[in-house]
Amino acid sequence: MAKSDPVILEVALNGATPTERNPHSPQTQEALVADALRCIEAGAAIVHTHAPDITVGGDAGAQQYLDHFGPVHERHPDAILYPTIVFGETIEEKTSHIEPLKKAYPLRMGFVDPGSVNLVPTDETGLPMPADWVYANSPADVEKKFALCERLGLGPGMAIFEPGFLRTALAYHDAGRMPRGAFLRFYFGGERSYRGEGPVDLLFGLPPTRAGLDLYLDMLGDRPMPWSIAVVSGDPFDGGVARHALERGGHLRVGLEDYAGLRSPSNLQLVEEAVALCAEVGRPVATPAEAARILDLPG
Repeated sequence: MAKSDPVILEVALNGATPTERNPHSPQTQEALVADALRCIEAGAAIVHTHAPDITVGGDAGAQQYLDHFGPVHERHPDAILYPTIVFGETIEEKTSHIEPLKKAYPLRMGFVDPGSVNLVPTDETGLPMPADWVYANSPADVEKKFALCERLGLGPGMAIFEPGFLRTALAYHDAGRMPRGAFLRFYFGGERSYRGEGPVDLLFGLPPTRAGLDLYLDMLGDRPMPWSIAVVSGDPFDGGVARHALERGGHLRVGLEDYAGLRSPSNLQLVEEAVALCAEVGRPVATPAEAARILDLPG
């Protein structure tokens, strides 16, 4: 990738970040619409959201996304919006909103997390809290999510929490089974918390360093899959990993879903900081239409 190639900016608006943690976190439909519009107009090409109630699936779950995707689509029809999973027992329940959403809205991006991982905060002593659950994606469930993307014509956006996740993704690619429009997101575990100095919100994966990113890129090799970086439980602009990603031809994900730190920025502020960093590195920011072409999204 040339230094002048456009950068795809993604913003993850809310996730599990409540307004008690950051008053800027959009939790209502109206706030999601307003925040998405501000971020797209500032340079974001992709917007990821969590519906107000992600325990609701099927048609009702799809409608929650339509309620804020629709008004954004009217203003910015090229913008790439995509949802998260539903909390459920089976993979069918967890993805039950995707097909009805696709039928009602020009959805172009899906999600595949190709592995399982412990996502656990530290306690007051610095030890991992003794949680009794794992963020689990069995090989069978991973296959079903890839198959759903293939059947519905959705580009699989993949959260790479650990190197093993990438190995699975590369196995699909090398076997010719990766659906069109694949996008790798290398997630790094930061060292910050909304709970103040000392604790860490999520222990997982590689630290947000140049060496950590280089490891992933060595694994990726010369495979022509676009990729971005995100820092979870940290500030993506601390250290040099975001700049290093841009210098190595990657893209950026920011937003209050991932952010933890001593500041209380808005999503708009994080997007504006990403745009400024792109300018410093000398790479333009991709429009939504350019992002879709770079990713080779179906539709």
